[in-house]
Amino acid sequence: MNTATQYLKPASFSATDVINLQQPFPFFIAQDTLDEQHKAELRKDFPVYSQAGYFPYNPEECGPAVNALINEVTSPEFADFLGDKIDVERLSQYPILVTICRHLNRRHGDIHTDGNSKVATALIYMNDDWNGSSDGCLRFLSSADDVNATIVPEIKPLFGFFAMFKRADNSYHGHLPFEGERRVIQIAWIINEQERDRKIKRGGFSRMIKGFFGSKLDRKLG
Repeated sequence: MNTATQYLKPASFSATDVINLQQPFPFFIAQDTLDEQHKAELRKDFPVYSQAGYFPYNPEECGPAVNALINEVTSPEFADFLGDKIDVERLSQYPILVTICRHLNRRHGDIHTDGNSKVATALIYMNDDWNGSSDGCLRFLSSADDVNATIVPEIKPLFGFFAMFKRADNSYHGHLPFEGERRVIQIAWIINEQERDRKIKRGGFSRMIKGFFGSKLDRKLG
């Protein structure tokens, strides 16, 4: 990747500690992908949500640092760079859906593969520290019904940790239940614009309903 970046550290995606496997499904894990000198401004500019879950990205809810980071991670060149690592040719051809999460409920994290409308998903974690437990740590799994069937060590959602996978019928992933703050930016490449727009509308509607009915329903809807 030749484009200059302010927040991403391109060299980290080719570091010796990178994990890049193709079986049982293609995935990629990197650490230290964000410039530490920008941690404070990224934290300050992260959107404030009163509800738990992932919500469609709205630039007006984010500060300039987060908006600039999202511009970097959604660039066509970066998409194709990542696509090569997970066996997706010209990933940039697919529409992008960015969603952001600040808080989770305990009902999140059940094992799933992602739906057929997704081509690939990337996650950028942005938490200064973690709780010392496995709760809320992403796991890539070899089984649909065993959260302990890890393919590689679980991924703590710490600042600069990056995980990506190609959606497949066996791209099982999830985490142990966790409730509280867990900051993450999710970038998904969607099969077409209609599916992307449908997901944006559904996410906006879900947030509106959660906001209207309060935390009790928020915990049910996730």
